Amino acid sequence: MSGITYLRGDATVPSAKGVKIVAYVCNDIGGWGKGFVLALSRRWAEPEAAYRAWHRDRAAGDFGLGAVQLVQVERYVWVANMIGQRGTRTGSKGVPVRYEAIDTALDRLAGHARELGASVHMPRIGCGLAGGTWSRVEPLVEERLVRRGIPVTVYDHD
Repeated sequence: MSGITYLRGDATVPSAKGVKIVAYVCNDIGGWGKGFVLALSRRWAEPEAAYRAWHRDRAAGDFGLGAVQLVQVERYVWVANMIGQRGTRTGSKGVPVRYEAIDTALDRLAGHARELGASVHMPRIGCGLAGGTWSRVEPLVEERLVRRGIPVTVYDHD
């Protein structure tokens, strides 16, 4: 039995009271323009601007697989840019998703969520363009967030 709440809807419009973090998986090469990030950009400009600056300054920072960047977009809403995919294309090394990086990012996200007293809202992270499977990601979400008492809602877009 999953401790995750599943809803049909838009993860960029989290349905909960209090502080909310909208979390998703992005790539490690600075690419922005396909998938869930389009929905983010339609709603807020800050996540893309922050991600691009984070990538641009990567030599001086923590930009890389498993890293998390929290961006405040509204008074009670934050977006978590979580680097969980290597590149953007399927190639000789398989699909872009990196489950270990998602696991590390979710662990870091848990710390942020606890500090903020926030619930976490997400699409099925790592399972779209990144090529991952929910059967591999869901246990990571359960372990890193749900078992630590952090409410998680996963949105399946209509």
